[in-house]
Amino acid sequence: MDISNDQARLQIDVIHRFLSSQSTWAIGIPREVVERSIVNSLCFGGYENNQQIAFARVVSDYASFAYLMDVFVLPEHRGRGLSLQLMRAVIAHPQLQGLRRFMLASSNARGLYQHFGFRQLANPGIMMEINVPDIYTKT
Repeated sequence: MDISNDQARLQIDVIHRFLSSQSTWAIGIPREVVERSIVNSLCFGGYENNQQIAFARVVSDYASFAYLMDVFVLPEHRGRGLSLQLMRAVIAHPQLQGLRRFMLASSNARGLYQHFGFRQLANPGIMMEINVPDIYTKT
C-alpha cells in the first residue's frame, strides 16, 4: 500500500461513503463536514492501484498535542496488515514527533493502537469532554 499526505490525492467520495455509512462513529456525517475536517487536518491516504483503500486523520498543533481520528481500512482490504502500515506512517510522521499528548478514542481496535504505545488514560479524572455522538443523525 502506498501512503501519502497529499490532500489532492484523497478520494473524498470514498472517505465520505465509509464514514457516513460504515463507521461506528460518524454515521450520517454530511459531506461538507468531511471536506472541512480534511482541510483542517493532517491526513493519511492509503492507496493500491491509485484507489484509496485506507484513511487516517490527525488534528494537532504540531508542538504538544495531537488527536488521531477517522482511521479505517475498507472492509474488503482488511486482514493484510494494512492498518499496521497506516499507523506506522502516522506515528513516524515528522510533524508528530515530541508531542506531550497524543490521544484517540476507539471502541473496537484497541489492540492495534496499544501496539503503538497508546494506553488507557493515566488520569481519567482530569479529562473532560463535550460529546454529542448522534450529532449527524439528530433531526
